[in-house]
Amino acid sequence: MAAQILAGIRVLEMGQLIAGPFAAKTLADFGAQVVKIEPPGQGDPLRKWRLLHEGTSVWWEAQSRNKQSVCIDLRQPEGQDIVRRLAAEADVLIENFRPGTLEKWGMSWQALHALNPRLIMLRVSGYGQTGPKAREPGFAAIGEAMAGLRYLNGEPGRAPVRGGLSLGDTIAGLHGALGVLLALYQRDARGGQGQVIDAALYESLFNLSESLLPEYSVFGAVREPAGAALPGIAPSNAYRCRDGYVLIAGNGDAIFTRLMAGIGRDDLGSAPDLARNDGRVARVQEIDDAIGAWTAERSIDEVLDVMRKADVPSGRIYSVADIARDPHYRARGAITQLESAGGVQVEMPAVFPLLSDNPGAVAHRAPTLGEHTDAVLAAAGLDEEQRAQLRARGVIA
Repeated sequence: MAAQILAGIRVLEMGQLIAGPFAAKTLADFGAQVVKIEPPGQGDPLRKWRLLHEGTSVWWEAQSRNKQSVCIDLRQPEGQDIVRRLAAEADVLIENFRPGTLEKWGMSWQALHALNPRLIMLRVSGYGQTGPKAREPGFAAIGEAMAGLRYLNGEPGRAPVRGGLSLGDTIAGLHGALGVLLALYQRDARGGQGQVIDAALYESLFNLSESLLPEYSVFGAVREPAGAALPGIAPSNAYRCRDGYVLIAGNGDAIFTRLMAGIGRDDLGSAPDLARNDGRVARVQEIDDAIGAWTAERSIDEVLDVMRKADVPSGRIYSVADIARDPHYRARGAITQLESAGGVQVEMPAVFPLLSDNPGAVAHRAPTLGEHTDAVLAAAGLDEEQRAQLRARGVIA
């Protein structure tokens, strides 16, 4: 196998929980060496989030694969000095503290750039590094609300709901990783220097907001919650079957005709005013009622069989149990398995996207707390006696 595409890129991860670490995981999956700085004692709080196996989160095993763990107390000046030493040799530094935190520790962009002009710094925060809300705490849920996502999620007239995942964090992490790759290209292929990537949670979600603002700016239209439907695009909805719900997306013009033939409604499929999306939107309730009446008399499997034969996009609504036993996931290698330091076999998403020549890989399990402190700091020039003294003072662990 060819060398991984980010082999030789050194990343210093100073974030915690999700957004910054997700960006670092993405880079690590494609070969970057990621050194994760954790506070002595408990380490990253993600180690204790959700379901634990022998005291460690299985989420941690997925989020921190391919990383090295170094314990440094960033509140102590000596700890800050060690990080500056590591940053001087790094290609990328990732942090997701509240804006101003690194400045308080003497590690502003200006200071680190002067120390290492080639350093690329990814800063992930709730609201960005500037603006009136910059210093406010901002978690994914708040970013999702500010970006308009929470307003849309849910049924009309009911309380907004969340997506069930920390979408603000992971999407911001992906935007941050993209920013790092762009900055690396500018530095290494175009003779540039290091630069700062300012990734805000709310802006990363706002970037995915489709036509919301264009429609408001031109028409004053505010898209409202629509449950499982896709407003303005028809038909696309969740339909009740005898044993649950199925998703059917018949919103392409030719697909709509095939869908109507499949459910025995050629009268709708051949109607001239329903040949294009705008006409179908005007009669969307009638169309949804026709599809729903047909699915209600059938099982999910029966519905999907007809949809496959009619070549109509459709699918069951998967739980994670459905994912774990789905043959397509397995055939694609979309699920990988690692043995944790505690000896448990943990299944997790594999590396995406798939590259033909330089694919990513899950090469190492998630580290135990401080597992690589000595090795990383020795490579940075701190000898055994120096490390022992720092450890005695609680600067490292």
